[in-house]
Amino acid sequence: MRIFVTGASGFVGGAATSALVAGGHEVLAMSRSSKSDIMIRKLGAVPIRCDLENITPDHIGNCQAVLHCAAFVEAWGPKDAWYQANVVGTRTMLDRAMTAGASRFIHIGTEAAICHGQDLHDADETVPLAPDSPYPYCATKAQAERLVRDANRDGFATIVLRPRFIWGPGDTTLLPMIEAMAGAGKWMWINHGRAMTSTTHIDNLVHAIKLALTKGIGGAAYFILDDGIISMKGMITAMAKTRNLTLSDTSISTWLADLLGRSAEAVWRGLNLKSDPPLTAHAAMVMSRDCTLNGHKAAAELHYQPVISRAEGLAAL
Repeated sequence: MRIFVTGASGFVGGAATSALVAGGHEVLAMSRSSKSDIMIRKLGAVPIRCDLENITPDHIGNCQAVLHCAAFVEAWGPKDAWYQANVVGTRTMLDRAMTAGASRFIHIGTEAAICHGQDLHDADETVPLAPDSPYPYCATKAQAERLVRDANRDGFATIVLRPRFIWGPGDTTLLPMIEAMAGAGKWMWINHGRAMTSTTHIDNLVHAIKLALTKGIGGAAYFILDDGIISMKGMITAMAKTRNLTLSDTSISTWLADLLGRSAEAVWRGLNLKSDPPLTAHAAMVMSRDCTLNGHKAAAELHYQPVISRAEGLAAL
């Protein structure tokens, strides 16, 4: 199959591109710089110089499928950064893919699309989206997912994959952040890390992407998960140990973390500070709320089962 990938320079897009090429697919990948060109070529794909703002149907060419991994996932940034990348960018990709004649559009979503600050326990895909979430990342990913699912039609199938807590080799966000904070002596838990969470190893997400090329119901969303659940402290401590790091047991309460996150954001916005605040409201929410999910729908409709266990993934990490 001929596949166009966005976000191939990132964690998820890069892993997917490498696996798709290895599986015999022809992969074209959006590239915004000469540095990305080099990285994409190393993955075995063809770099196509464009971005989410200027991409045209000609860039996608005669690709049968589009895998949309690109998103603004940073904890902090300009007020409109999440909307422009996650909503406007997704709308543009849908339009260009349809115009180019692609028949399948796979969107990498997230459980954040249903989060407005609540605990989630064994949540499935019937939980409503949260397009008005107070957290910009959550709100814009919900809005983007709605665009993707609404675009489904005969001849243009759209599939949304929702991983949670993506981890594994090649991680450019979570493990480096843990290392940096631990190294600087700044690591701190919220509510002692007791929040329970589902997780998604990168190999399991890539496996689901490959399944979604031919399986799944158009217009549907699927949670893609590892087996079982684990506490935040259990998971992050295990990840830190793979780097020989010992994390502090220092902890603050959930209400204090929420207050500090909101206050820090207000100060940073008010003073127009260019650095990242020490804690954001979104980070406080993610680290303190239970988020356990139900993957039965993916098993039934995508025929998805994890290809690597959490224990195997940690051992390899």
